[in-house]
Amino acid sequence: MRTRVKICCITTPEAAALAVRHGADALGLVGPMPSGTGIIDLATARRLAACAPPTVASFLLSSATRAEDLVDEARTVAPTVLQIVDAVAPDAYALLRRELPALKIVQVVHVTGERTVDEALALATQVDALLLDSGVPDAPVRLLGGTGRVHDWSISRKIAAASPIPVFLAGGLTPDNVAEAIRTVRPFGVDLCTGLRTEGRLDERKLAAFMQAVAAA
Repeated sequence: MRTRVKICCITTPEAAALAVRHGADALGLVGPMPSGTGIIDLATARRLAACAPPTVASFLLSSATRAEDLVDEARTVAPTVLQIVDAVAPDAYALLRRELPALKIVQVVHVTGERTVDEALALATQVDALLLDSGVPDAPVRLLGGTGRVHDWSISRKIAAASPIPVFLAGGLTPDNVAEAIRTVRPFGVDLCTGLRTEGRLDERKLAAFMQAVAAA
């Protein structure tokens, strides 16, 4: 199967068009967060989500943990996918399913050790896909994505192999290491932000090299 590619931290229509032109399957729009790269307000996220072609998914990244806030953000932005970057109560998924039945839900799991395997597989019964990242949820300033750090891919491989739903791999991916990451983890898709940027902007040269490395892997 072809490895899907999600280009995250899209902040402008020009960056969105560049990602689409190079074959991105999904665009990541980072809503309000305690920290990270490419954070935009919900009004901007809505405009960018509306720019995505029908064949390209729009992911809204939300750090909200209250079910009602997740529903409100998803309604405001109207993405095709809601990516929840923090832990939420199980009833949040039920409310999202009830209020927004067409919305796909992706839950981020921050890979911090072997215990993450059981945590991820338990969540797999609640959502449409998992995204394995390298955040530090317990840090004084919570890191919930966009860290540019690689985590232990052997743990991610266990999750991907056992998961009944698609698994995306994120965290420190670059044109130089993505082929190894794909061979090691065998994810459904890969997701990156900081590894394609130069001085904060999406770098077309890096993007082209990344897409070539994914195709070769």
